[in-house]
Amino acid sequence: MLKETIIDIMINVWPMLLIFVVIISSIRITYVITKKAPFVLYQELVALGFIIYILCLFYVVTFQDVTWSSSNFIPFREIFRYEIGSDMFIKNALGNILIFLPYGFFVSYFLKTNKVRNIFFLTVITSLTIEITQMMIGRVFDVDDILLNILGGLLGFYIYNIIHVIENHLPKVLKKELFYNIIILLLLSLTAIAFFSWRF
Repeated sequence: MLKETIIDIMINVWPMLLIFVVIISSIRITYVITKKAPFVLYQELVALGFIIYILCLFYVVTFQDVTWSSSNFIPFREIFRYEIGSDMFIKNALGNILIFLPYGFFVSYFLKTNKVRNIFFLTVITSLTIEITQMMIGRVFDVDDILLNILGGLLGFYIYNIIHVIENHLPKVLKKELFYNIIILLLLSLTAIAFFSWRF
């Protein structure tokens, strides 16, 4: 079910992603050329990845069908509404964790922070804003989504910091921009291969 959800998201957002990626990339490239600004491929791709993630998040929280649920203001009620391991449990619990894992990772990367409280408060603000907005546009508010989003954001934070610790222990040759560029390109290639293999 999770795989189908990811495919559905990508199928529905690709026109928006294409337009935004072309606009943002062309503006950024023009800026780098005209201002002779430094260009580091992996940093540019990470920043672009964050924009793509935000656009996908926007689609999920504003357009996906939510007729299977209703507003919930009681903590843990929706989390344990479905049998653990069932499709609906995975969609609700695991989905809400995974959707905010990149948020915790990206924000930690950009802030270069090792303080968990920063990510905690930023995740609370973002998730709460999403839930209130959903309620205002006729969708549902779910306090359990906020709790699960926080867990996802914190997992992203810890993954970033684990990678950062590993990075500090790498030999100097593996700390060069070329190595990071290769890694990010490999990750993008694997993501594209996974998506198209799932799709077709």
